[in-house]
Amino acid sequence: MAIEVVPEWMAQLDDEDVSFIKKFILASGSLKEVAGVYGVTYPTVRLRLDRLIQKIEIGEREGEEPYIALIKRLAVNDKLDFDTAKILINEYKKQKNEEG
Repeated sequence: MAIEVVPEWMAQLDDEDVSFIKKFILASGSLKEVAGVYGVTYPTVRLRLDRLIQKIEIGEREGEEPYIALIKRLAVNDKLDFDTAKILINEYKKQKNEEG
């Protein structure tokens, strides 16, 4: 029996993200078809895909401070607005520079 290894970027995705990816693949990458499956407009699906891309990019960044990655994930997931995220990240970096 093979042991499955899930890439770090994939482990960061929630069930809804994985479901979206599955539907996207089954629709052969057609955003129009995915929009029909979800019953939403094409721009809504495009926005969802853009956010998913951002999540994956954040998950792929090696060596990034865990705190900064967390703040970015919260912003991408609409749990925190981007302006607040920038402020928190800048303050964190400022603190780190003062300590180091």
